[in-house]
Amino acid sequence: MRAMPRGPRLDTVGALHHVMVRGLDRQAILRNDRDREDFVARLAAVCANASLSVLAWALLPNHVHLLVRTGRLPLATAMRRLLTGYAINFNRRHRRSGHLFQNRYKSILVEEDPYLLELVRYIHLNPLRAGLVADLVVLDRYPWAGHSALMGRVARPWQAVDEVLGQYGSRPRDARRAYRSFVNDGMGQGRRPELQGGGLRRSAEGWQGIASLRRGRERWAADERILGSTEFVTQVLQEAAGPPPEPRVRPLAGLARLLGRVARAAGVTVAECCGGSRRRAVVAARSTVSRLAVRELGLPIVLVARALGVSPQTVLAGVNRPTETPDVQTWPPKSLLVAKRKPK
Repeated sequence: MRAMPRGPRLDTVGALHHVMVRGLDRQAILRNDRDREDFVARLAAVCANASLSVLAWALLPNHVHLLVRTGRLPLATAMRRLLTGYAINFNRRHRRSGHLFQNRYKSILVEEDPYLLELVRYIHLNPLRAGLVADLVVLDRYPWAGHSALMGRVARPWQAVDEVLGQYGSRPRDARRAYRSFVNDGMGQGRRPELQGGGLRRSAEGWQGIASLRRGRERWAADERILGSTEFVTQVLQEAAGPPPEPRVRPLAGLARLLGRVARAAGVTVAECCGGSRRRAVVAARSTVSRLAVRELGLPIVLVARALGVSPQTVLAGVNRPTETPDVQTWPPKSLLVAKRKPK
């Protein structure tokens, strides 16, 4: 029986991924503390310079869970740097040869709003479910999962602690208390296969690659590379109905100019647009930025969402909402979309 070809990964700047790395034939890939220290050190190195952001992680003897956000490097590049060097050192330390990991790592693109906190909890409870720690009190200090850093018991400067705790409150002490209560409430849930993917098939190479799914027999096939609601899936497929125009300027520079122009026309500030304000004028301006950034500049939805401090769903809603902001109907000017010719 012929093996199914491996599908390409879906990744773009700011995308959230649940990553799982397993040992070949379920063998141990972390045999002792020296192995674990090596893996954590390499993970910290990959996080340097915003190459990758790690929100949750757990090391088990024969597999690893990570919840990461794509940063300066594509996920594939970041994971290659992490796993290749570790496998080489592991083989040298344990005097073995051959492959260490089972096929390639598994990565699942995650819809952020409903699943981020659930996945942080699920991943950090893995050592408890596996019997590596006796209870939550021990897990609070367990050095080989990100829970101890969120509890302030183990220092992990490279871990995105503030981003996670910020979901629970602005005061660290209160946020930690609320986070721990949330983790405690999930202790009886057991293994949750629904958090490991399933949904419409996606394609990699950025959001444009999804358009290829409209052709061929796999259009509605289930796939473990996506974790999200039906709305999340269909909205992204709608965005991929036609390839967006390729921007002719640097994405962040073009987006900053657009944001400033729309804010001035609407009589609001850039800080309000990016600060979560729900004033009607601000919401209208934010919707206009979303529509023009995606449709005219061809920027990825996730990039626009991160710049505005909102969810990708909010950006998508703005794309389909008529603008209420005056004097920006003809924006952006051709001078921004088309590179100027240099005089001869």
